[in-house]
Amino acid sequence: MGNVSPKPFDLPPEQTGAAAWYGPEMTQRDDWSMPLSPAEIAEIEHATKALASRDADIAAVTARDFPLPSLGPKLKARVRDEVLNGRGFLLLRGLPVERWSMREAATAFFGLGAHLGSARSQNGKGHVLGHVQDLGLDVADPNVRIYQTNERQTYHTDSCDIVGLLCLKTAQSGGLSALVSSTTIFNEMRRRRPDLLKLLFQPLATDRRGEVPEGQKPYFEIPVFNWHKGFLSAIYQRQYVDSAQRFADAPRLSPTQVEALDMFDSLAGDPKLHLFMEFKPGDVQLVHNHTMLHDRTGFVDWPEPERRRHLLRLWLAASDARPLPEIYAQRYGTVTVGDRGGIIVHGTKLHAPLQAV
Repeated sequence: MGNVSPKPFDLPPEQTGAAAWYGPEMTQRDDWSMPLSPAEIAEIEHATKALASRDADIAAVTARDFPLPSLGPKLKARVRDEVLNGRGFLLLRGLPVERWSMREAATAFFGLGAHLGSARSQNGKGHVLGHVQDLGLDVADPNVRIYQTNERQTYHTDSCDIVGLLCLKTAQSGGLSALVSSTTIFNEMRRRRPDLLKLLFQPLATDRRGEVPEGQKPYFEIPVFNWHKGFLSAIYQRQYVDSAQRFADAPRLSPTQVEALDMFDSLAGDPKLHLFMEFKPGDVQLVHNHTMLHDRTGFVDWPEPERRRHLLRLWLAASDARPLPEIYAQRYGTVTVGDRGGIIVHGTKLHAPLQAV
């Protein structure tokens, strides 16, 4: 099936606008950083203490439960303008995580996220709050997800509109966050190899890594690039595209498709395109999955368990997100704006664990 000729179609036009950025130029700017003021931090802490003091169910927290009278509207506007409709990412700085318990940190992060969208399940266990830690698992296991290891992740998207990361603790060395614009990768491929770019508008099998919704195949088939209602969106995880080939009924990758994927990876890994940022405890990174790919360098952790690298993660469905093509429903469950994304399998119950499980 991988050798079937694609239907002739015209590539979308070259993309202009804020999402088509290059790393070296972006690192010279700081408008993507949003330091929180003492008054904004006080607002967050006031809302957090009220919930954490009574052990409120974090997974049930709504924006109404977590009032942010001045920060809430400001943050939502910046995320709409800069993350969803602009460059594709924003870095909040200054949450006082060093003085918070895990429950307080989780409550604060989830409460902030509730102002930006609906939290989605990040795995078959129903975790709406994720813990990004090295659990000592083997990335060669086809049912292990890379965030559970200390390996480099490679550039990929998550299955939601916005992914949020809160840094609690950093590694002894490494673990840098990396971002690249999938919009810029599209533009570069369009200029250099439009023949290969067209292949990335064909569906490719991507491994679900053992988390299979009822009635679905163990892989989904969505093109890397989709052009829908004037929006260019990307969905990508190369390791999972490759590991989907373990299924006998998955469409085979043709040599030219592999060449196209290799070029995509090469561009993502080009220092002229991507940027690195170093997380500090208290940083919150918000990334638009439809126009950005994110990565993390490998890392060496501290020997003491209490010092080890630890991030909290949210997958959010934004109420003011772009339309997505129906084919995304294979992965997102539905394409309904504000209620899409995440991983739901038989028996999934949504909850927010306070430790990696």
